Amino acid sequence: MTGLIMGIEVRRSAIIGITLVLLVAGLGLTATGTDLFAGRWTQWAFTGRAALVLLIPGALAGGAWLGRRDRRHRVNELFSTAPRPRWQRLAPLAVGFALALTVGYLLMLLPGVALVAPIAGYFPVGALPTVAVGVPALIAAGWLGMAAGRAVPRIVTAPVLAVVGFVVTGVLPQVVTSMSYNDYFEKVRPEPASMLLNPVTIDGVDEFQVMPVGVSALQTGWLVAVAVTGFLLLAAASRRVLALAVLPGLLAGAAVVPLLPTDGYSGAAQIDATATELVCDTDGPPVCVRKVHAALLPDVVAPARQTLRLMAEKLPNPPNRAVQSAEVENWALPVDAPPSVRNPADDLVFDRPFFDRTGRADLQAGYFAGGWEHDLLSAGWRQACGEIGTWYRIGAVAEEAAAAWLTDQPPTPRGWLDDAAVAEANEVYQELIALPEAEQQRRMGAAREAALDCRMDDAAALITGEQAP
Repeated sequence: MTGLIMGIEVRRSAIIGITLVLLVAGLGLTATGTDLFAGRWTQWAFTGRAALVLLIPGALAGGAWLGRRDRRHRVNELFSTAPRPRWQRLAPLAVGFALALTVGYLLMLLPGVALVAPIAGYFPVGALPTVAVGVPALIAAGWLGMAAGRAVPRIVTAPVLAVVGFVVTGVLPQVVTSMSYNDYFEKVRPEPASMLLNPVTIDGVDEFQVMPVGVSALQTGWLVAVAVTGFLLLAAASRRVLALAVLPGLLAGAAVVPLLPTDGYSGAAQIDATATELVCDTDGPPVCVRKVHAALLPDVVAPARQTLRLMAEKLPNPPNRAVQSAEVENWALPVDAPPSVRNPADDLVFDRPFFDRTGRADLQAGYFAGGWEHDLLSAGWRQACGEIGTWYRIGAVAEEAAAAWLTDQPPTPRGWLDDAAVAEANEVYQELIALPEAEQQRRMGAAREAALDCRMDDAAALITGEQAP
């Protein structure tokens, strides 16, 4: 009987319309950034969590619209005379709304599954708990919205709640995060542990990281308690019950915060050792990518081997294999980030190419000027130094000249490289090729040794001719 009543409530209320609006909004948000998660389960999970920045305000507003239904139809006094407890009367509507929100959230995630499952090389266990946190988050928002709509049954309640929800889950965390950085965008203090009470993750984590299951469980427990508070507020029939209704959320928050790690999501995330394992193509000089990026291997083998061949022909100390870096690329690294692992001289260590919208490699896009294949040419003169995630470089002019020297092609304008930098790089290149071949190799080999030793200024000076080898 209860199921029948709930079905009637869902069909005859605005629940289906609200859920469809949220579903369209979530699909629209994720569809604009499929390249951010295609082929990777962890990024898919955090994309679903990022969509909560729209879904939670929408659930609050939708709940407020449902909560004012009795007042809108002028049946408050009629229902107040019924002997049936208020919570029994409201439960079918609240549970129906919760189920609809859950189904809508899962439907929003399904297209992403189709982009990840066929090509993902690795399934991290922590991805499911990470994305599942969105379910209690939406239920809590929906029930809090219903309670607010019942308490303040005005037409402006829904839009006001939507704005408040967006500020609390989207704007306020960004303000708190920005306060952890100095004017040079260096992290100088950790973010409070309470940041993890917010289920929305705008920045997510690096592809080599995973959110511990324990953190997701603590977030889920907190959100379930908030949902209980929302339902109690909705069903409260007296001031005493109303006062007690806030206790589950408050007590859960007080219990959970001391157990959460500090420094927000960047501090909670852990390196996933399995994701960083190497997957190699050995039908020639070895070319390896990390397991989480195994789908990229067929696309990077040919250009990586071409670069290895060029270096073997021209450098006295060439690398003999190409390996994708395992450096974390998350800009929001913790204050106490561990030191980088130095790249060995035998490896040409490269950053992965960008993903396109289907989860394949986009070799035309690059982290720097000229696309990924051009970045690969200058990768031999880079090194991971200092804190994890910090790559040291020899400068745009020196890198352009080094790439030109490998390919025997003068520098050309590319990407953000302006004409002045191209002209300077071309001048360095012309000076290099004017030297005897043995001298060129000696100088560029010495520059590579200096770069691998993190003496980037010396490496750049050797290439540009400002320092004798």
